[in-house]
Amino acid sequence: MKRLLDLSLALIGILPALLVIGILVIFVRRGSPGPGLLRQARVGRDEQVFTCFKLRTMFVDTPDRPSHEVGRVAVTPIGGLLRRTKLDELPQLINILRGDMSFVGPRPCLPSQVALVEARRRHNVSHLRPGITGVSQVAGVDMSDPERLAALDATYLGQMTVARDLQLIIQTVLGSGRGDRVV
Repeated sequence: MKRLLDLSLALIGILPALLVIGILVIFVRRGSPGPGLLRQARVGRDEQVFTCFKLRTMFVDTPDRPSHEVGRVAVTPIGGLLRRTKLDELPQLINILRGDMSFVGPRPCLPSQVALVEARRRHNVSHLRPGITGVSQVAGVDMSDPERLAALDATYLGQMTVARDLQLIIQTVLGSGRGDRVV
């Protein structure tokens, strides 16, 4: 059922999202040099690395590190707005259609976030398909505390229902959570 919900919602949303993504790519490119779309290696289901798509919110020369490890100065002016509104996640609809991601699940991390990968393995969360949103994101817990994040992600295992997924999606759309911390 979860995969069917993901595909149904992604298919409904992809055409309007592509129009919005196209417009936002123009704003991103005008705000700072470089591509509007970002392709980044992320850890997915069963710890397999996949290419995650996002709108670029940081300057091109920013090191490929977790958001909480880079300074706020790395975020472009439009990037701050995209992060607050979570519009930078729209291209991940492509990841959902490809089967790399789900709407709801643990947020995909970078391969360099070894402590988080290991914590998720210990909490039996690594077998889940990563999500655009999830219990940790709605609760405002970012990736700077791997053990706490993995433990909270693990609570989703006992709550995985279509109704819970819809609730988390609605909470995200309505602004719950603050996204990944940037110091």
